[in-house]
Amino acid sequence: MKIAVLDYGIGNLRSAEKALQRVGGDAALTADIGAIERADALVLPGVGAFGRCMEALRATGLEKPALTAIEEGKPFLGICIGMQMLYEGSEEDPSIAGMDVLTGKVRRLPDGVKRPQMQWNLLSGSTDSPMFAGFTPPVWVYFVHSFAPVTDEHVVATCEYGGSVVAAVQRDNLWATQFHPEKSGPPGLKLLENFVAATRRAA
Repeated sequence: MKIAVLDYGIGNLRSAEKALQRVGGDAALTADIGAIERADALVLPGVGAFGRCMEALRATGLEKPALTAIEEGKPFLGICIGMQMLYEGSEEDPSIAGMDVLTGKVRRLPDGVKRPQMQWNLLSGSTDSPMFAGFTPPVWVYFVHSFAPVTDEHVVATCEYGGSVVAAVQRDNLWATQFHPEKSGPPGLKLLENFVAATRRAA
């Protein structure tokens, strides 16, 4: 069972790799398309600007194998900008299309709040999602972002920040979090552990 963490050259990608390894995942940071295609699961982290991340993902040739894995139903986890990239696009960089896997656009956080949201925040949402199996409320996780998806589809967790903000979505084996599991202490590690378990079940 191999988990490929997509190495498209932006952000602290290795922190996601190390967190997955810590919870027992055979995770490796890689830009090798063959290794990504052979992997049992994929993780797409991301920090920084939406457009720059999308351009880098395409320049490294990693968008196509990521889309193929999602189409094949492999376990897939998008983190922070890696979640935003799954949508149609973002008003942060309107001229650059997203991966168009999930319906909706990414919008700036509401006026009247500090941007970015750079803090621990409380999750609320469905306990039915396998993402949150074994969680005991209250669940605090760590966010660093100025934009978030605006959608009603597949939302399994929200947080309150000038209104309800999408914090996590799940569509079958596709999971995505606006927060950083690798920076969220025990709850974040538990979510990654659940992803590793889901990968084992699917392999």
